[in-house]
Amino acid sequence: MPSLDIQNSGMPDLQFVLFVSALCTADLTTLNMPSELRTTLFDRCWALTHTEAPPTDPKERVLDLREGTELTLEACLSTIRSLLTDAGIRTLTWDHPVSEPTHESTPAAKPLIDRLGQLYPDPPEIVDPENPASG
Repeated sequence: MPSLDIQNSGMPDLQFVLFVSALCTADLTTLNMPSELRTTLFDRCWALTHTEAPPTDPKERVLDLREGTELTLEACLSTIRSLLTDAGIRTLTWDHPVSEPTHESTPAAKPLIDRLGQLYPDPPEIVDPENPASG
C-alpha cells in the first residue's frame, strides 16, 4: 500500500503540494483522509491562488500553481501540513490498483515506440511489493 510521510516526503515542495492536492480530489476510497478534510484542504489551497470560489465539478478541481510565487507554494505547503497534523494524520496511505493507459500514443511517437520495442523486446521486470519475485 503506497504511503507518504507529510513531514518528510523526500520530494520537492511543489511536487508534494500537487501530489497531495491530487490525492484530495481523487475518488480514492482507501485514502486515510476523511472526505470533508480533503475538500477543506483543496479549497484552502485554491483560495491561496484564486479569487473565485473553487470549482464544484470534480474534473475541474485541479490545483495549478504555475502563476503562483514561492510564497504561494510555502503557504500551500504550510496549509497542507497544518490541516493534516491537526487531524492527527502523519502519513497518508491509500491503495490504488494499476490502471490501463487512458490515451493511445500519438502517430508521431509510433516509430520511436516500435524501435524501443526492438531494442527491448522482453517486458520490463516490475517490482511488485505485494508479490516479490523469487530469486
